[in-house]
Amino acid sequence: MVKRNDRMLLGAFTSSTHLANWRHPDAASDQLMQLDYYKRLIQAAERGLFDLFFVADKLCIFESELAIKHTSNFQSVEPIGLLSALSAVTEHIGLAATLSTSYHEPFHAARSLATLDHLSDGRAAWNIVTSTNDEEARNFGRENHFTHAERYERAQEFVDVALGLWDCWDEGAFVTDKETGVFADTSRLKPLEHKGKHFSVKGPLNLGRSPQGRPVIVHAGSSEDGMKLAASRADIVFTTPRTLEEGIAQYNAFKSRLAAYGRQPEQLKVMPGVFLIVGRTDEEAAEKEAQLAELVLPEVGLDSLSSSLGIDLSVLPLDGPMPALPDRDAFNKSKTGLDSIAALAAKENLTIRQFYQRFSKSKLAFEITGSPQTIADQLELWFESGAADGFNIIPSHTPGGLEDFVELVVPELQKRGLVQQAYAEGTLREQLGLRIKEAIL
Repeated sequence: MVKRNDRMLLGAFTSSTHLANWRHPDAASDQLMQLDYYKRLIQAAERGLFDLFFVADKLCIFESELAIKHTSNFQSVEPIGLLSALSAVTEHIGLAATLSTSYHEPFHAARSLATLDHLSDGRAAWNIVTSTNDEEARNFGRENHFTHAERYERAQEFVDVALGLWDCWDEGAFVTDKETGVFADTSRLKPLEHKGKHFSVKGPLNLGRSPQGRPVIVHAGSSEDGMKLAASRADIVFTTPRTLEEGIAQYNAFKSRLAAYGRQPEQLKVMPGVFLIVGRTDEEAAEKEAQLAELVLPEVGLDSLSSSLGIDLSVLPLDGPMPALPDRDAFNKSKTGLDSIAALAAKENLTIRQFYQRFSKSKLAFEITGSPQTIADQLELWFESGAADGFNIIPSHTPGGLEDFVELVVPELQKRGLVQQAYAEGTLREQLGLRIKEAIL
């Protein structure tokens, strides 16, 4: 087992993966476009001493009328604008923005993230995604999305350009000496002059080196290309194992790849997503789980699973077996998502109905339903077994599900000495134990 962190890291998702989360009686479904809603979420996470507040993003509305009509998950607030506002009402928590390398330009991304890093005094993080569907492509002048190999090739060059732009200015380059009239020391400026297959960027970035030097880089993806990107360039990787055995295998797979890039195991933090339903007792949590299950409209659950697979399951008998899954090599949506579906299909002989009911809850992420003690037991087991350096907490509904975790589970984890009792000083990189100028190319 490779060396893990001394403490468990915690990340907070801004929304739930449960298809009916917005229908929960306590969900603030009418406030999803209001700043006060996000302030309540992030301030709850900061009370719980979370390391990261993570804003997902999608650059389209799904073309399924059912998804638009009956779910809230297609809505996406632009991450940089939101997190810039939230930086003013928080002090310590990391601010992780999702920016797609398929449908942004490196200069814009590097500039936006560096600005967030300056405004937040060194708390910015970039969640790298390559996007996964044709609906997004059609908003950016394409009929079809890039192939899996193309988008990861583009992503690697995109990240390299962003890193180069962040490194154009050395620390202390902006001297602002009023007496001599020197604003910037040009000897501390290194040109970029990048010319590659996908991008041509002269540089330099038109603002100074940010407090972290480089914002923290996050990636989610367990395909071979995704693992290569994470091992070579990321500081944190989001994973989606369903079982402890899968978690340990994924953890070791990521860590074992680091040596090829001259990196140590502790330089990449592995954080599985975990979907939680928190109750004061196991019985109360089970009642909450049943309540949420009843809120999922069957046709919506079926549509969501069909969309993820690229197969119209509605023409098949609901109580019949799952059909053959798409060929992985030719699959151009999320290969990690397909792997999760395939793993469950191989393990359990579920009908289509049973499958979409399971998928509707957490999209097959690691799940825990129970009391604070039950949840803490499972998180501790994964952490101590070498399956995780921390976890991305996916609440059953928002904001109440996240607040339940902060108020009930965090004290239990603190009592066990698993999570921090107070924030340390310094930038997000420093709080995570990452070097500010770590060379990761």
